[in-house]
Amino acid sequence: MNKTVNINLAGIFFHIDENAYIKLQRYLEAIKRSFTDSQGRSEIISDIEARIAELFTERVKHDKQVIGIKEVDEVVTIMGQPEDYLVDDEIFEDEPIYQNKTGSRSKKLFRDTDNSYVGGVSSGLAHYFGINVIWIRIIWFLLIFGAGTGIFIYILLWILVPEAVSTSDKLMMSGKKVTISNIEKKIRDGFESVSETVKNVDFQKHGDKLKTSLEQATDSISESVKRIDLDKQGSRIKSNSKSFFDTIGDIAMFFLKVFAKFIGVILIITGASALIALFVALLSASMLDSVNFPGIDFVDISNTTGAPFWLFSMLIFFAFSVPFFMLLYLGLKILVTNLKSIGNVAKYSLLGLWILSIIGLTIYGTKQGLSYKEKSAVIKTERFENITAKDTLKLTMSGNDYFADRFDRDYSFDTDYNENGDLITFSQGVRLIVKSTKDSVAKIKINKTAKGSTYEEAKERAKGISYSYSLINNELSLNNYLIISEEDKIKDQRVEITLYVPIGSVLYADSNTYDYHSNNSSRYNDILDHGQEEKYLTVFRNKLECLDCNNKNDAVIKVNLNNDNSKLKIDDNGIEAKSKTLELKVNDEGVKANSSSVEVEINEDGINISTQKKEN
Repeated sequence: MNKTVNINLAGIFFHIDENAYIKLQRYLEAIKRSFTDSQGRSEIISDIEARIAELFTERVKHDKQVIGIKEVDEVVTIMGQPEDYLVDDEIFEDEPIYQNKTGSRSKKLFRDTDNSYVGGVSSGLAHYFGINVIWIRIIWFLLIFGAGTGIFIYILLWILVPEAVSTSDKLMMSGKKVTISNIEKKIRDGFESVSETVKNVDFQKHGDKLKTSLEQATDSISESVKRIDLDKQGSRIKSNSKSFFDTIGDIAMFFLKVFAKFIGVILIITGASALIALFVALLSASMLDSVNFPGIDFVDISNTTGAPFWLFSMLIFFAFSVPFFMLLYLGLKILVTNLKSIGNVAKYSLLGLWILSIIGLTIYGTKQGLSYKEKSAVIKTERFENITAKDTLKLTMSGNDYFADRFDRDYSFDTDYNENGDLITFSQGVRLIVKSTKDSVAKIKINKTAKGSTYEEAKERAKGISYSYSLINNELSLNNYLIISEEDKIKDQRVEITLYVPIGSVLYADSNTYDYHSNNSSRYNDILDHGQEEKYLTVFRNKLECLDCNNKNDAVIKVNLNNDNSKLKIDDNGIEAKSKTLELKVNDEGVKANSSSVEVEINEDGINISTQKKEN
């Protein structure tokens, strides 16, 4: 049974096996010895310990897990041995950026605050995608002043993307492998940058100091070169060679990662756009109109259930915004592997808000469904004594210039001000049906319907519908809208008009009636079809025939009596009438009439009348 040791590595506590601890301690001491004369030694050792702590943290699954020899060996393999690396400036200059097995740069997204104007997001993205930072800033400019989504996305990345603080973070941000040599080089580059700045300020004063630093660096390089083991380096290169099938697998993984990044971008754009739209809709008090879901009218639910407008808007906002936020967060997690977690408190709070919103909407939706359970109607019938079988009835729809100036049937409700400045709730849910009748006069039936949770409630609501029409001389004007009372809730109020026209009369329908008599269903038995507007139509039993149509066949009226010897024909050639004892023809040549005893002919030559003796 081995002992365990508690250690504090870069401010993080670990439980480590005694043997593993001894090996780790020797490894760190060897590193310290290799940097005895190096400039920035303390910073290098500190960053190396921080990187080792990070690697240990990735391998610890729970707080009580003990780090063993296996984990230490894995860390040493990643970090490398001190004697494996040179600190020669020329080698550092030629050192390639660390690449993964597929050949693509292995980077992590950080905020580069060393080269930032605001939060370092643009510089960090430039490192991540390997492009000049100016292009990233141009994209932000277009998103902020063009699409309008840039500010929200920038703030979100500023909050969630961590800052590159340590040397390890800065190396990973640039795509370089976090090893002892790279950590040393990064820190030494920082010292050299500072030295160069001081040199530019006062070269004479600091010349000797720079000379001393270069001599120390040269000595350190010489010592490192001495420690190179060429045979060991050759073995390492050989062991890192890959087989053909490994390469194929790596290429496949590369394309899968590229596809995953593309999906992440799509999720970010979708989530961010939806969140911005929802937030703007909430602020503009148009949430219920902005959100659409098939089969659900949120405005109707809010009105009919009596839910406060602000409460229902908040329920809609959280019900839709939480899923879109998680979609955005998922896209960021795909793109940014080291994205900071929003925390369990935030996750559970969002989940709770979403569940409460869904429960609230479900309750209101149930109440909405129950409020439509019963349907009732109020019917009014009126006879038009002055419209008989010998008359022509003109039919038209009447709108309102203040709130109902469109002539199309629409069952939705809206509010507006009438000519008196009063706020009203109205709908253009008016249906027109035309039928023939054997009655001697025309009549109209107004059927007003509504729904409610009880039959009595629906009946009272139907009575509250205000609808009017007028008949002046032979012109019937029907309102194209209905109005409900101020205290009534919207509950599918509608008006259905059935006009009964006597057989033999003539009907003329205005073109503005087109949309209101759109009755495709056979259950309405509407005899007025589309295309028959603006025409004089003779009313027959269950049909209309055109009197003034351009089609020649439509202008022919045939009356078939009980035998074939009697007929009446009117067409472009004239009028021809025939009975048992009389025959009459009227055409361009004149008028000619024959009976069994008399023949009359009227033409341009005059009138000719002749008699015929009846044969016995």
